[in-house]
Amino acid sequence: MPFMMVKKVFKIVGLKGSGEFVNFGHEVSLLAKQLLSRSNEILHTTETEIALYEPKKYEQHRIGHYYVGLIVSEKLNEVPTGMDYIETNKSYITTRGNMSNLGELHLNLLNWAEEKGYQRDLDSYIIETYHPKGEGDEEVQIYLPIQA
Repeated sequence: MPFMMVKKVFKIVGLKGSGEFVNFGHEVSLLAKQLLSRSNEILHTTETEIALYEPKKYEQHRIGHYYVGLIVSEKLNEVPTGMDYIETNKSYITTRGNMSNLGELHLNLLNWAEEKGYQRDLDSYIIETYHPKGEGDEEVQIYLPIQA
């Protein structure tokens, strides 16, 4: 998929986690399993899985937080116990590709952003949405927040 800039609203119900950035890959998938075991409690779900990550702001920034959730089709005033409702409305640069190339996708998107002169918004969440392709294959769409 090509790179592009989009303005997008996400409505999410999810669980919050935190830990060292180097452990996010493992910790996020564990929390996602917990969330999916409770997905029947979430109203108006689109069944699209999503993760929001606090960006690493500098080298010594070792601990961050993240959310794993499901996209919902409308604003919710009540959410299941222990979950949060989050709504974002931001400008992002985005790309999509095979989950097995996640690191490369992020790197290529960052390089493209630099080439085009986009400034990252380090105060907003990096967002990934996950899209099963069948036979165990999965695509990921990455949304890096940028300053508008």
